Amino acid sequence: MPASEPRLLARKEFDAASLVAAHPPRITDANKRLVHSIACPPGAAHRGAVVVSRWHAVPLPAALPAAAPELRMREDVYTYAPEPAARPAVEWHVNFADLFLFVAYGSGLFAQDEMQAAEHPALGSVREALLAAQDPALPPTTRDGAVPTPILLRGVERRCAVDTAHDAAMPYGLYGNRFARASPDVVRKATTRIDPPTITNLIAMEAPPGGNGRYTRAQIEEITTTATTAFSAAVLESGLAAAAPAVVVHTGHWGTGAYGGNRVLMAALQMLAARLAGIDVLVFHTFDADGSEAWTAARTLVDSLIATHSSTASLLDTIEARGFSWGVSDGN
Repeated sequence: MPASEPRLLARKEFDAASLVAAHPPRITDANKRLVHSIACPPGAAHRGAVVVSRWHAVPLPAALPAAAPELRMREDVYTYAPEPAARPAVEWHVNFADLFLFVAYGSGLFAQDEMQAAEHPALGSVREALLAAQDPALPPTTRDGAVPTPILLRGVERRCAVDTAHDAAMPYGLYGNRFARASPDVVRKATTRIDPPTITNLIAMEAPPGGNGRYTRAQIEEITTTATTAFSAAVLESGLAAAAPAVVVHTGHWGTGAYGGNRVLMAALQMLAARLAGIDVLVFHTFDADGSEAWTAARTLVDSLIATHSSTASLLDTIEARGFSWGVSDGN
């Protein structure tokens, strides 16, 4: 059986137009303001509803479910293009969140979290609205002390795409701290308005923010619990959006950039969480050949462990015994 259902802490629906009008994004960085002006030019109409929900951590099931998700690897970044599916699907993209939801959306930083917020400008308004509401059940935080509380967002418009890849004008790309140092011409060239906007569903979950030496058993269980809770919530929210949908989750090397997580371990635990949560398809965007190599190693590990373990706890014990070590932050 998949994991037990996570406990819903709060759910709130916003009319997108009213949300953005009442809580406009607060953007301090000039290049972010330029991206926003392309995504939301004067007269731009925001449409639809944005549904925000926050979830309490779910206990991991004692036994490993028999059903396995389909695992797909893409050597690219998020494109937000629909995945082929055998039946109607609800798709989700993982946001590599901070403890404080979208906390740096208006700054010059342009890591994965901030890039998603720039391309989906209503996310800044969601943060401002949650701050203004001061609802203790729905603060803009993805943890409550030591307890993971992932936040899911349905129905967010993606209004632009920012190409951070290298070219002659951007020899080191636009990712991370480089974005704020780029010229306006480079940023303008890299940004394409999406009209009409597409719609994205997001899973905001925070990875452990850095460690040293070997991963502990408690850290491994915390990571698995965070991802399983978030993915289980996506299954529940998908059922509200469509009748008996396939649930597709897009992710990548979550927690392995600025947080310095181990790429093989973090990929393996997300694969395990997808199984525990009952996800139908997990699409892993590896970015480059090194990322694909780590994904392949993670899949080999998970396949071997699933074949030899029936207990979730014993599987996590075996992973801990493998002696995975923390990496170092990439500075972004």
